[in-house]
Amino acid sequence: MGHAFEESAEAELDGVTPEQVWDAIATGPGIDSWFMGRNEVEPGAAVRQAFGEYRPEHPVTAWEPGRRLAFGGEKAPDGRFVAYEYLIEGRAGGSTVVRMVTSGFLPGDDWEEEFEAMLAGGAMFWHTLVTYLRHYAGRTARPVTAFGPPITDWPATWTRLGHRLGLYRAPRTGDEVTLDGTPGVVYHANSQTAGIRTADAVYRFFQGMGGTLTAMHHVFTDDGRDERAWIAWMADLA
Repeated sequence: MGHAFEESAEAELDGVTPEQVWDAIATGPGIDSWFMGRNEVEPGAAVRQAFGEYRPEHPVTAWEPGRRLAFGGEKAPDGRFVAYEYLIEGRAGGSTVVRMVTSGFLPGDDWEEEFEAMLAGGAMFWHTLVTYLRHYAGRTARPVTAFGPPITDWPATWTRLGHRLGLYRAPRTGDEVTLDGTPGVVYHANSQTAGIRTADAVYRFFQGMGGTLTAMHHVFTDDGRDERAWIAWMADLA
């Protein structure tokens, strides 16, 4: 049967310019600083991504620098597709409004679980973009992707993650935490994701494909940890 969807989100960003928003969504280094994996943008032509073995190339369908970007929408043989659109509006007084629209189609009769994961992950990516623009605009991060152990009891894993952050429970949006001695704030959390903002990094944990705990971090200064270090760090949460 399948499921067609369209989801949107909007934020007003004080002190952020349309040019800064454009740099974050329409350049490879900008996307590297908040989305996932490594990214490359061919202006007006394509957005290319590399996340593990997943390496899609999305055609650009709208390219209006500082105003509108749209890409994706290519259909698989089964009808599956996802398309993205960003709308940018500068406001008087030095603020900028950014709106993101995600639309697509999931085939089959078992689309509910995939759609739930898409919503949870999409919310984290959106809140990370907003967090990046509000706290790190103009800075470039090094993306760090690490695949941890398979998890069977996710509520227990999120609770253990909370313990590692100095909490007595699973992390919640707005919690003040400490990650290995570094103070931070949980800027967004839901049943499948948790994101922590520190002065020089964004640390994110996802319920990944196949039930694997996955880290997708963005580090603005060298914290001395590579992918192998994060794999070891996550092993204690299984």
